[in-house]
Amino acid sequence: MTLNLFYLLNDLFQKVHLKKIQFPIVMDFEVLAANEQYFDYAPTICDMIESAAKQRGTGIAKRSPEYIKQKMREGKAIIAIEKHTLELAGFCYIETWGHGKYTANSGLIVNPNFRKAGLAKKIKEKAFELSRKRYPNAKLFGLTTSLPVMKINSELGYKPVTFSELTDDEEFWKGCQSCINYDIQIRTKRKHCLCTAMLFDPKASKQKAKNTPSKIVSRRKERKFKPSVYARWMRLKKFILLRRKNGNAPS
Repeated sequence: MTLNLFYLLNDLFQKVHLKKIQFPIVMDFEVLAANEQYFDYAPTICDMIESAAKQRGTGIAKRSPEYIKQKMREGKAIIAIEKHTLELAGFCYIETWGHGKYTANSGLIVNPNFRKAGLAKKIKEKAFELSRKRYPNAKLFGLTTSLPVMKINSELGYKPVTFSELTDDEEFWKGCQSCINYDIQIRTKRKHCLCTAMLFDPKASKQKAKNTPSKIVSRRKERKFKPSVYARWMRLKKFILLRRKNGNAPS
């Protein structure tokens, strides 16, 4: 048995060193609040945000490296770094609107090299935690066409809402002007778009938890997000809104 083990180990040694078999590298990520020491990543972050917007065919507002650095300087950004290579793995930043009454976790990106590793959820959770810590009474909201982001938001306690329930701060809505579907907002007087609006209201959440029996809360926690429902809703919105955009809506 000892001799056989020796031959097996020797054979493995030969394969690894002579034939250069590569074992899979285990990736390890650090997700944390960004500061000045991460300034060098700002240009890459901007490129990734722009690339993600083009891929989805929707408009994340374009940001400059200086804007990203400012968010890091203010402690309003979350960054994910691959520990072994120090490569940028993901990013997200916090914006405030309506004099701090509303906050949004914007510019969520994940490096294509590190997708399907659960990074988007980790970054969103960290950004949510930071937002709640810095602005405990603010309503958190977001606009997205991404089903995975909707799922994460739902798990964090966000609810789908109408656009009228979001901030009326015009500076926020100006960010939609770079989106190729901005004309939908104009045509519908900001009532509809391809994006789904989602909102987390801390006051409503506390009140609901207080008034809801624990057994019902437990059952609700067990309910899972159903991507198929949201996917059908997205297809329906696209069919209606894009049809009108192209002038094919029924009279």
